[in-house]
Amino acid sequence: MFMPRHFLETREHALHKLIDAHPFATVVASGETGMAVNHLPLLRQGGALRGHVAGGNELAALDGAPVLAIFHGPQGYVSPNWYPSKHVTGHVVPTWNYAVVHVHGHLRVVRDARWLRALLDTLTDRFEASEPRPWKVADAPADHVEKLLGAIAGIEIAIARIEGKFKLSQNHPAANRTGVIAGLRRRGGAGDGELSDLMQDVAP
Repeated sequence: MFMPRHFLETREHALHKLIDAHPFATVVASGETGMAVNHLPLLRQGGALRGHVAGGNELAALDGAPVLAIFHGPQGYVSPNWYPSKHVTGHVVPTWNYAVVHVHGHLRVVRDARWLRALLDTLTDRFEASEPRPWKVADAPADHVEKLLGAIAGIEIAIARIEGKFKLSQNHPAANRTGVIAGLRRRGGAGDGELSDLMQDVAP
């Protein structure tokens, strides 16, 4: 990943926070027939990422393969009109601000039913937490759950290396950064509020 020094994010808590807030990952693995690309939610548990795929998914046949999981945080277009310096020098152009985290490791495929059931319980509890009456795996008929467990494969990626790129106008003067934050909040599109908050949290 191209990484100008302004945008390198190394704070572990910031990288973990983005992963936890945006768990739907792009998973890229290297197989005999080329690159396998899939999209699935992954939970960070300790030093590993865990999820599951259908038993017929190509990832289920790539145990031990090198793998990259990409987590996409907030992102958005930045207008030159938001920079105060535009009105002084005119030396500005449009850009795109964003935050991403790359996790590198090797794929471990898990088919143990107890491991899978624990994972499904954890995933469900996490994503049902905001519901007024959270659904649980145990709410489904036991024979249906057993059938499901036989049709999926667990995915585990021990985190060998993690890198973050938070491109948030750190290469601009403070006045321009303030202008971008104000512009994002004024526009109020999908993700603009989160992006502006992240810009405030990340100092140049």
